[in-house]
Amino acid sequence: MIERLAVFGATGDLTARFLLPALAALRAGGHLDSGPALTGASREEWSTEQYRAWAGEQLDRHGGDSPADARAAVVASARYLRADVTSPDDVAAVVAGEGPVAVYLALPPALFPAAVSALHRAGLPEGSRIVLEKPFGEDLAGARELNRLLAELVPERAVFRVDHFLAMTTVQNVLGSRLANRMLEPVWNSTHIAEVDIVWDETLALEGRAGYYDHVGALKDMIQNHLLQLLCLVAMEPPITLGERDLRDRKVDVLRSVRPLTGNDVLHRTRRARYLPGRIGERAVPAYADEEGVDPGRGTETFAEVELELDSWRWAGTRFRLRSGKALGADRKEVAVHFRPVPHLPFGHGGEARPNVLRFELEPEGLALDLTGIGARAHELAPLALTARMDPAELPAYGRLLLDVLTGDPALSIRGDEAEEAWRVLEPVLSAWERDLVPLEEYAAGSEGPAPRFP
Repeated sequence: MIERLAVFGATGDLTARFLLPALAALRAGGHLDSGPALTGASREEWSTEQYRAWAGEQLDRHGGDSPADARAAVVASARYLRADVTSPDDVAAVVAGEGPVAVYLALPPALFPAAVSALHRAGLPEGSRIVLEKPFGEDLAGARELNRLLAELVPERAVFRVDHFLAMTTVQNVLGSRLANRMLEPVWNSTHIAEVDIVWDETLALEGRAGYYDHVGALKDMIQNHLLQLLCLVAMEPPITLGERDLRDRKVDVLRSVRPLTGNDVLHRTRRARYLPGRIGERAVPAYADEEGVDPGRGTETFAEVELELDSWRWAGTRFRLRSGKALGADRKEVAVHFRPVPHLPFGHGGEARPNVLRFELEPEGLALDLTGIGARAHELAPLALTARMDPAELPAYGRLLLDVLTGDPALSIRGDEAEEAWRVLEPVLSAWERDLVPLEEYAAGSEGPAPRFP
């Protein structure tokens, strides 16, 4: 296990909300002996004492589920260096030390190429690993160039392109439900499944993230990575094992099977929109274009929807709809598998049979199955719902990912070719949207989003 962790961007939101609490959870769970020693690096002119005070405050705020002694141990292990991530000399000082180091780039994606180049010039100890957050590149060409730079720095197996969705309990249960239950896998195909909705709708608006979000938008922020990863787990063929090669090979197969979207497809199978003023509960929300830090002329979307089809034996004829929106009236975060109706109902006109829907609920995590049964009156159909809640995970998602990084298990990270295939799927969409070939619709904050257009 690697005993040193260097975080660039160590004073940012990602470190405060996720990485520090993840380290505390790993210590509390007995997954770490004494390490890793944490070196935080950022542009602030702080001393180690100042950084430890800040880290303690963030752990109290975001890591309260972990015992006080685990949080204190994380703080005590930390040191801080002011560093410019593009300077080889600064970078060399941060990664210096005995033995391999795990380098976590908790940075805006636009800085990845310069940071990786600086790491290459500075040099890393043998056996070191590098961690990058999504999105991996800003387009297909950028992903290819980033992969080239990474290949010059460390072997592919030492590159961890992390997506915390893959470590969520319910996401793991997409595989568990499919592969461990005989009743599901035989019907997990287009003969029985009409469509799959992969949705991340949230009531949260911009929440002060204009500096990042206005340059990215809903398509790159959610669909290109998180939701495509969920598509892979839903649609992949059963792997021989859940080891890194077998699992990641099958995920790449799914992305390669996505039917390319032509110009006409993009017009009819994709949507983009942004929110107008409205109310979400008791909260008044301004229009996205009026949010602080937003450039209205950039045309950034806060709602994106893409309908995809797969050219494969298993899924020919099934629609996959990926959707994400901000400032909506209700949170809806799920994978909803819609089964085809039964061919015949012998119940006369007593009630209505609704199609079966299996829902993998992502937040809060759970499972739900919509069925039809018999109601209070004989032969009269009535809806029936079965629900289950997931047991709390031993580790938060970032705890699981950090443990994989430190122990060297890349199964839940994104392989280089997979990152490129994900961009290939959406290249036609990005191109058409940049040329305004698909209209930028609008919806009121607190609404259900733009009116449905897909049949």
